[in-house]
Amino acid sequence: MNIEKLLHYGRRTVAILFATQSLFSAGYVMLFTISSILAVQMGGSTAWTGVPITIILAGAALGAWPVGRLMDRHGRRLGLSLGQLCGLAGCLISGTAVLYGLFWLYLAGLFFIGVARGTLDMGRYAAADANPPHLRARAISLVVFGSTVGAFVGPPMLKVIKVVELSHGLPSMTLPWFVMAGVLLLSFVLVFGFLRPDPLEIARLREAGEGSPQQANAVGRSYHEIIGDRRFIMALITISSGHLVMYLLMTIAPVFMHQCHHAITAISWVIVAHMFGMYGLSFFVGWFIDRFGSASMIVAGCLVLAASCLMAPLSSGAGWLALVMFLVGLGWNCCFVAGSTMLSAMLQAGERGRIQGLVDTIINFAAGTGSLASGFLFAGLGFNVTVLISLVFSLLPCLLIWRHSCIAASEQPLAPLPEQVIE
Repeated sequence: MNIEKLLHYGRRTVAILFATQSLFSAGYVMLFTISSILAVQMGGSTAWTGVPITIILAGAALGAWPVGRLMDRHGRRLGLSLGQLCGLAGCLISGTAVLYGLFWLYLAGLFFIGVARGTLDMGRYAAADANPPHLRARAISLVVFGSTVGAFVGPPMLKVIKVVELSHGLPSMTLPWFVMAGVLLLSFVLVFGFLRPDPLEIARLREAGEGSPQQANAVGRSYHEIIGDRRFIMALITISSGHLVMYLLMTIAPVFMHQCHHAITAISWVIVAHMFGMYGLSFFVGWFIDRFGSASMIVAGCLVLAASCLMAPLSSGAGWLALVMFLVGLGWNCCFVAGSTMLSAMLQAGERGRIQGLVDTIINFAAGTGSLASGFLFAGLGFNVTVLISLVFSLLPCLLIWRHSCIAASEQPLAPLPEQVIE
């Protein structure tokens, strides 16, 4: 297969994954908005507030690794399609549970939605598989950029759905679950029907053209060999730290603003600013990674996260906090895209699914830890101390890069001294 054909398949893969990410994010924002409210109403206590997002993150974490192993054996298309079917089933389960007031069934449905989210997040790796090394960061960033749609389309969709519920006498916050099921069905059709050839097959064909067919079809290295690669540790720590910091700050920001007597409208605009930081500049981040390298953008992302942590305690104004949360999102985006690009670059085609699935399992556990811990830290230590703890995790990848650069410098052989000239 010639290079032009491979580039065409790469562009088409990115377009399909961008569309599916946009569809999912638009529906996910709706469910994210109402899930905690429903948990409190159905559970009868505000103690259930953080449970829905934690269950979704648990589903994403526990589903990523087995789906990744499945992708190694049967390709990205099947793995992504099964994830969408899990999400569709989860939406139907939760929607039915809300309709009939079945609380525990509602929570079970959220778990399957989490599996879908964890699987679809791996679409960024499929975009990297289908594109050559010098375009991988931009491919990943375009798929991540698709989530911007959710920030701006999700809330208006929720308003329209509410009007439809009132006009047809449906229970409040029931219809979004069935709308999301329809969205996931459309996404399934796009992936299962049109994601051909499979991105992993494209990666193997490209590797076969650059090396030997035996290398392209190899099972891959052992876990021990991969973990021993410094780039793997760097990518894992970068993405995990970014997730942990973002969820720590994102979870407590609305509560902190509410305590500062900000209106709900102001709080919602801060969340919009945060989501724009997370996704809106993804393409430019990807271009910078392709231009300057993953390590440079990891440092940049960490410094942006650190700056947001240092700025957060300086003012409680809505405009200031919007800027802070925008920077939190932008720093996360730099770490997420750069870490994902570094991970894709170091892995062979035969080992990508299981290793990337393992990494996504770990980072979703990090996100869940940040989400759960944020409430306890905020209640026990206050906003400023929680932000300072986030600062430490923000700088962790920078320290790791500095340590690795020192080790690399020490391992370089010294240049031989010129022979002394004897007169």
